[in-house]
Amino acid sequence: MTFSVVARCKRTGQYGVAVATYSPNVGGRCPVVIPGMGAASIQAVANPQLAFIAARLLKQGLSSEKVISELLGSDPDPNYRQIAVVDVYGRAHAVTGSRNPVWAGHHVGDGFVCSGNVLVGEQVVAAMARAFQADTEQPLAERLVRSIEAGRDAGGQPEGQNSAALLVYDRYVFPIVDLRVDLHDEPEGELRRLWDWYAPMVPYYIDRAFTPNVPRWWQWRQAHVAGWTPRHLR
Repeated sequence: MTFSVVARCKRTGQYGVAVATYSPNVGGRCPVVIPGMGAASIQAVANPQLAFIAARLLKQGLSSEKVISELLGSDPDPNYRQIAVVDVYGRAHAVTGSRNPVWAGHHVGDGFVCSGNVLVGEQVVAAMARAFQADTEQPLAERLVRSIEAGRDAGGQPEGQNSAALLVYDRYVFPIVDLRVDLHDEPEGELRRLWDWYAPMVPYYIDRAFTPNVPRWWQWRQAHVAGWTPRHLR
């Protein structure tokens, strides 16, 4: 009961996943990203054990086809899974198991996969793919969020969605973006609100990891985001 986009940015080498679903806590169960090596989403009847296996396989530099083959071979119920992978070479591959409730399917593009199940129709993943490819100069995180918004606007799931997540890695061992909406009536809109607030803070939190004497976050934001004032100074 999920739709997602898994991608690599050709321009920056970043990998990321954005996902939305009817179930709560999707960010803790579906996305997998290994910096510089690949990304995946394990969804439908999500098996989080497969996420650990996917991480290990991506770290080994296996192709997307080989990663999926190994995952399906290790799963006693592969037909219930939907798996999308982009590998270290930027090649994308996906599989939608035969026991995925309709509409279920995927769109494999150049360095990305849009996939989903229990959707109103194929137009959902088609809209997601168009949105992701529309402006390649945008940051990967922005393109991922736009793709999820397009899936919502194309009808999403018949039941609606309750949770969403955005996970992006650059060359560091830590994510540069890790945002989650775990229970919300309009999680894509809330994810957009969080990302719009957080986007200008990405360089700050990267710098903070290596330079502990940086200003406090609100001081940095006040200096770098025009018109923003912290609550305690208003």
